[in-house]
Amino acid sequence: MKPVNSGGHAAYQDHVLTLMRKYYPDPDMLPRSTWEIIDRFWHHDLSNVDILMADRYSVFGPPPRLPSCMLRSMLLAVEFKVASFTDWAAQLKMNPLYAILSGFAPDNIPGVGTFYDFNTRLWSSVSPNLSEHEHAPKSKVKKPSAKGAKADPVDKVTVEDLLVLFDLDPPASPQPYDRLFDIFYENFLSVSVSKGLLNPDSLALSGDGTPVVTSSLERSRRTCDCKDKGISDCQCTRYYSQPDCDIGWDSSRGCFYHGYDLYLLTSSDSESDLPVFPLLNPASMHDSHGFLHAWFNMKRCLPGLHVSKILLDSAHDAMPLYEYFIKNGVVPFIDLNEKRGIKLKYKDDFTIGKDGVPVCLAGRKMNHDGCEAKKHRLKFRCPLASRKYGCSCSEPCSDSKYGRTVHLQMKDNPRIFNIPPRDSDEWKQEYNARTSSERCNKRLKIDFALENGRHRSSKNWYCRLYCIMMCQHLDAWDLPYESELKNLLRQAA
Repeated sequence: MKPVNSGGHAAYQDHVLTLMRKYYPDPDMLPRSTWEIIDRFWHHDLSNVDILMADRYSVFGPPPRLPSCMLRSMLLAVEFKVASFTDWAAQLKMNPLYAILSGFAPDNIPGVGTFYDFNTRLWSSVSPNLSEHEHAPKSKVKKPSAKGAKADPVDKVTVEDLLVLFDLDPPASPQPYDRLFDIFYENFLSVSVSKGLLNPDSLALSGDGTPVVTSSLERSRRTCDCKDKGISDCQCTRYYSQPDCDIGWDSSRGCFYHGYDLYLLTSSDSESDLPVFPLLNPASMHDSHGFLHAWFNMKRCLPGLHVSKILLDSAHDAMPLYEYFIKNGVVPFIDLNEKRGIKLKYKDDFTIGKDGVPVCLAGRKMNHDGCEAKKHRLKFRCPLASRKYGCSCSEPCSDSKYGRTVHLQMKDNPRIFNIPPRDSDEWKQEYNARTSSERCNKRLKIDFALENGRHRSSKNWYCRLYCIMMCQHLDAWDLPYESELKNLLRQAA
């Protein structure tokens, strides 16, 4: 039958207070770190989850576990660093606190299968994966020659082609993870907005991909008899146990790995480095392609979100991205990739350095002299010129005392010429905020141990990923100076 939560969050608080008085009458017996987790769940109302999940339950049958309690229990498992449902079900039996905070009675807790069944209800698809198990052999990435460099894209499509494709044919709706995102948005992302941690009307986003290792080996088997015939390198379909994963190159560790490339869009102007939208791509996907998949899926899920700035690393340094952002009113802060060419000839007698600053024929870097945003151009002048004494260069290139002036038009090369210019303190200060992606990824993978979840399906990986993101938002919210629940327990004592 349908889940019914008539008492809402007040009923949950009464449940916790009553059982805490019975099992933990002295609140000081629990450590401070545990009380921080208790207070967060005590204050946060998840009763809306029961409404969002109602259509995933049948009208007939026995009363189910409340979706809000099941989700709360999964979030508690993340907070207490338990990655396995089997281990968590055992912990619920051994530790009454975990059961009480979840919303269960200590003598009536769900089993392992109930958690997996709830994951299935969160996943809006019959298949636990995004692609079929059987398909052609996957392309292998090549090890880059330079240390610390990222592998070249496996896909033959270019960034420009992919942009055109997404403009003509946006990502289909719905996606299997849409229910997870709805819960994340309604109960966590929107709450962070209401608390002033995010500004949806002018949001600065930082994007980056990070490896997610799901297994040590790529498990597949042949579906043909070509090997028996002596053909070892046939292109017949294989059966992959993890069809959405493949082998990629981890540039930070300098090794191959099997799993996903998690592309995460993070709010770079929030103090807590809060995640906004994630997407699990195959490990072999290049960051520039992963960004486009994540960007257009985010626009599908958050159509009212206005992004004012985008901060990306040199893997995204592609001219079509600059042109797209400028066209759509987004200011790009993208690090230059020297392999794609930086120094270029400009107006015959000047070259442009790697920071976008003109260099005269004498080899001197010109001084930045303001910008004209309305005309989309930057102004530079000779570093040796003086209004009083003229130019002190042995071979001056201008008779004017003001010195030679160069205006760089953004339309000439939006990749090199930026407003604000790359040599300005404003650009450097904005781009330094891109480290929010690294800090957010560190929270996901180290603090909350994302990779400890040994799953075989994208369904379970997405459920774990979204639960961790929910905990990141939950931990960023301020708590009252004194614990309300602790004071109530002391009054009862």
